Amino acid sequence: MPDMTPKGDAAEDQNKNHTPAMPADGVGLWQIFLIFLRLGLTSFGGPVAHIGYFREEFVARRKWLSDAGYADLVALCQFVPGPASSQVGMGIGMALGGLRGSLVAWLGFTMPSAIVLAALGMAFVGIDLGSIDGVIRGLKLVAVGVVIHALLGMARSLCPDIPRAILAVLAAGLMIASDTVLAQFAVILGGMVAGLLLLKNKVADDADRGSAPRSATGAIVALGAFFALLVVLPVLARLDPTGLFAVIDGFYRSGALVFGGGHVVLPLLQNAVVTPGWIDTETFLAGYGATQAVPGPIFTFAAYLGAALHTGAGGSGIVVSALTALVTLVAIFLPAWLLVVGLLPFWDRVRHIPSMRAGLMGVNAAVVGLLAAVLYDPIWTGANLDIFDIGCVILVFAILQWRIVPVWAVVGLGAVVGYLVGFF
Repeated sequence: MPDMTPKGDAAEDQNKNHTPAMPADGVGLWQIFLIFLRLGLTSFGGPVAHIGYFREEFVARRKWLSDAGYADLVALCQFVPGPASSQVGMGIGMALGGLRGSLVAWLGFTMPSAIVLAALGMAFVGIDLGSIDGVIRGLKLVAVGVVIHALLGMARSLCPDIPRAILAVLAAGLMIASDTVLAQFAVILGGMVAGLLLLKNKVADDADRGSAPRSATGAIVALGAFFALLVVLPVLARLDPTGLFAVIDGFYRSGALVFGGGHVVLPLLQNAVVTPGWIDTETFLAGYGATQAVPGPIFTFAAYLGAALHTGAGGSGIVVSALTALVTLVAIFLPAWLLVVGLLPFWDRVRHIPSMRAGLMGVNAAVVGLLAAVLYDPIWTGANLDIFDIGCVILVFAILQWRIVPVWAVVGLGAVVGYLVGFF
């Protein structure tokens, strides 16, 4: 992540946009954990909204990361398998606190929704979403406002000229026309090629600060573990009569092979737990419904499924359910963490090469278009906004733009207003 200040007066204006203002005494692990815990309690709206919440917290508010460095991280996480927003959070934690920082960032962001969903899995019940429909709608409107605010902020920073603005528009159009994983790859790769061909003369004006080098040895070990587990776990599953390694293999494989993250993991999880008969379809769908009502990453659905595997075994079953929920939760997120740890050191080395910077400038513009496409569909089209809803979104945007109250307060206000409107 960024960390090398440009020299000379000519770079002063540039640094206003690209220089992270890290605290003089660094960032402690507890501070990282508490920030991500608050985000885990308040980040509703899905992966794209999470990216908006992260940007508001670490780029716009605290200025610990630059827009360019943050967008580079988002681009990397969009390109590799796994839950993109959780991987962005792990990457931020790693930039601020190293390996341990990545772990506490994941723990803080994941823990709130994981605990709620594991408890629901142990109770073997879903929730009646109709009873809190107003609250959910209010939270969705807040998420729309957060995404719009983040998108415009990134567009101003990452698409400051006509070539990059055109590139973002073309990327958005392609994603809207063909919302597939293949189209996402085409957008990112096309952005890199366009940057290499068209943006080399912009590199000096868009220089980003370097980062302290990280050990390549640990990265190689992490990447080796990622691929080794894909081979070893199926073998252990066949040899283990208890079925534990079969469960671990199913969730690890679901986390390792999903591109696009979020809802894309559902077919893989269904194949992992419903097809073998471990969980029935009704229980699976009830848990998925509950996952929509909690903040944080959708992958915490794994905690519900793990807990539900052993529900109904009496008092000792509660302990077993809790432990299984922990195992499935770690198993589905482990490949994402291994990829972040394994790729970031190499990413940091190559992303500062001038030609690579030109390519990444194109990628970042394409990512703006990709996020714009997701804002349009499914966030905007799926919200079915009326005049009142649009007014609420504009109000949320204004509050964030002028920093009237913190984001967590906006989320709480959205939930209360949504409940009152739904009640009356």
